[in-house]
Amino acid sequence: MLEVTESALGNIKDYLSQQQIESAVRITIMSGGCSGPKLGLAVDEAKESDKVFDHDGVSFVVDKELSVSCGAIKVDFIVDKSGCGCGGGGFAVTSEKAIAGGNSGCSCSSGSCG
Repeated sequence: MLEVTESALGNIKDYLSQQQIESAVRITIMSGGCSGPKLGLAVDEAKESDKVFDHDGVSFVVDKELSVSCGAIKVDFIVDKSGCGCGGGGFAVTSEKAIAGGNSGCSCSSGSCG
């Protein structure tokens, strides 16, 4: 199952339109650094090994094996409300089940903490 919030769908549609992209949006595993792998979005074409979901004219593709291992997936767009004026915000892609390999054992002593 794939849930895409109105906010996320609107932002994705705007981006695809501005960039004149007609490809599908892939939900895939991205490197998460010390926090381990996380789900992210990429522009890609559907493959035979994918599940395809259509949301208001936008095709989302997820590898079938990833779909099974993650369970339900939700794509949202979060607006930064910290008041910092930095215009932050972005996509949050979450899954019902944890992604394998999520604990890489990093710590601040590795020099990765800011």
